[in-house]
Amino acid sequence: MRSTIILGLLAALGMASPAALAQAKKDTLTLAMTLEPAPGLDPTTGAAAAIGEIVHYNLFETLTRITDKAAIAPLLAKSWSISEDQLTYSFKLLEGVKFHNGEAFNAEVVKWAFERNAGEKSTNKRKAVFANMESIAAPDAATVVIKLKSANPNLLFNLGENTASIVEPKSAATNPTNPIGTGPFKFVSWQKGQAVTLAKAETFRDPASVKLSKITFRFINDPSAMAAALLSGDVDAIPQGGTDNIDQFKGDKRFTVTEGLTEGETILGINNKRKPFDDVRVRRAIAHAINRQEIIDGAMNGVGVPIGSHFSPNHPDYVDLTGAYPHDIAKAKALLAEAGVAPGTEWTLSLPPPAYARRGGEIIAAQLAKVGIKVKIENQEWAQWLDVTFKNKNFDLSIVSHVEPLDIVIYENTGYYFQYDSADFRALMQTSRTATDSKARSDALKKAQAKISEDAVNGFLFMLPRVSYYKKDLVGIWRNAPIFANDLTQVHWK
Repeated sequence: MRSTIILGLLAALGMASPAALAQAKKDTLTLAMTLEPAPGLDPTTGAAAAIGEIVHYNLFETLTRITDKAAIAPLLAKSWSISEDQLTYSFKLLEGVKFHNGEAFNAEVVKWAFERNAGEKSTNKRKAVFANMESIAAPDAATVVIKLKSANPNLLFNLGENTASIVEPKSAATNPTNPIGTGPFKFVSWQKGQAVTLAKAETFRDPASVKLSKITFRFINDPSAMAAALLSGDVDAIPQGGTDNIDQFKGDKRFTVTEGLTEGETILGINNKRKPFDDVRVRRAIAHAINRQEIIDGAMNGVGVPIGSHFSPNHPDYVDLTGAYPHDIAKAKALLAEAGVAPGTEWTLSLPPPAYARRGGEIIAAQLAKVGIKVKIENQEWAQWLDVTFKNKNFDLSIVSHVEPLDIVIYENTGYYFQYDSADFRALMQTSRTATDSKARSDALKKAQAKISEDAVNGFLFMLPRVSYYKKDLVGIWRNAPIFANDLTQVHWK
């Protein structure tokens, strides 16, 4: 009787019971992420994967959607057709779609967004995809026709990546700090160094499908602190949690642990334009000095697939080149001597925050010490790594995972941070895009993998696994990550 009276009073005062409060919390979600986005939240202008992990599909949308099984599905484009010569793509768009600021989504907006991505001032990391568009027409509000200069068999996939996010012209300039999209969630706040918060967007075309009212992405770059936050209930999920605590969480019935795949080629990046790394003998010496299994065991608790080139083992054209440079200390020493690198030479290893980089760096430093190289480790925060190492190319060696699908294309870009320059490689990649025969395209991709292995452009280490940890009654977290996104559009609590 007394409890009934209390509950009645609470209801009369507009207050919820503890049970009701607990139930109310079931439409919010807090996730932990290792890296904070930098420099902003616009994936069409920034290169960091952490941008897409927050906004892709949640806030910004694309013409196509890539599922966690790497399938291509409709999104803002409800259907499409492709000409026989593979050069003309006609898209039929959803109608009645609004941006979060109330502006209408239509074919003219798509045309503007893609032309912006191809423009002279574009910093889009897939700029070449849009520069290959000879023309973009909007014959009516719900139709976009794209004519390509040369065939791109990956175009539908590319148009589902975060770099193809459809942005609204009036708000485009402020998207890095106040992103405006068409997705089910809108931007609320960004507390620098702490969290980004999104909320359900009242402008979304299908509000009943959105089960979460608020999402918070918390930035915790220490694996132990991240695990503690999940155990204490401060966060609900760690979508990309590394391998440190895998046994602990597997033994705890309160949580689900999944081991999936990513497209993240983890490499020891080498500055190919800086001496002595401009000498292929030095780069090959590094390849022989590396022991991949030691790195996987020590930095990843044994979870990870070794690679010998910049290509995913998930792709049908993958070539296993892990045997090209067997671990051979004597061979590495001989190559360094031949190239005039004296024992005791010091190189700097610049490391971003992820545990795979920091721990892998310690192991690689020890491995290079065995061939006479003294390694100075320089730990960098993510924004510093993006500025000093990635943008300004001021580094000797670094470790990072490249997470975009089929991103062997970055080796065509002579201005990319590792500064590789090979006309032969570029010709192979052009063939892989334009050959009408599928076997010729496949052969070109296989030869391209062999070419960057032969040139030992970087030290090729392993594929980054996706190990996710989350509360047992949470449904819809991706197991695999064919793109780096946390698609929360179907996530809900039981």
